[in-house]
Amino acid sequence: MAISKEKKQEMVAEYGQQLARCEAVLLAEYRGMTVSRVTALRRKLREVDGGFQIVKNTLFERALAETGIPVEEGQLTGPIAVGYCFGDVRLVTKAFLDYAREDDSLKIRGAYLGKTYLDAAGAKSLADMPPREVVLAQLLGTVEGPMSSLVSVIAAPLREIAQVLRARSEQEQQAAA
Repeated sequence: MAISKEKKQEMVAEYGQQLARCEAVLLAEYRGMTVSRVTALRRKLREVDGGFQIVKNTLFERALAETGIPVEEGQLTGPIAVGYCFGDVRLVTKAFLDYAREDDSLKIRGAYLGKTYLDAAGAKSLADMPPREVVLAQLLGTVEGPMSSLVSVIAAPLREIAQVLRARSEQEQQAAA
């Protein structure tokens, strides 16, 4: 049964809304998955603030183009499903990969992290990323280190002057006594 033009526009708009909300998108082939297995995967991903949707390739490609994400050649062929990472990319990817290990009919093809395409190996490496809080702490440490060194360098002459003045004051007190 053919899909009307209005319905196609609604689907592209829905895909676009999902893409705008998510941090990353996982692309997978789902050939052979049963409805009960798809439902189980959706439930598992919802627990970690993710989503799973079977998409129409041409319409999803149009939604990617409209959101400014470059479409990688050959990735949107055959039966494609999309995993959306609305929260922590690492947790959603890990749940997705764990499920793919259990069910051989789900095969990771790649991912989009922001507007960057990652192949299957790159998509799998998203699960190994440190949590956001750790990355922010590392960044803060990287910025804070040189700043504290700069403060020490600037304060060193003032400390030395203060020590000389204190020593001179002590000498004068001992001479007066």
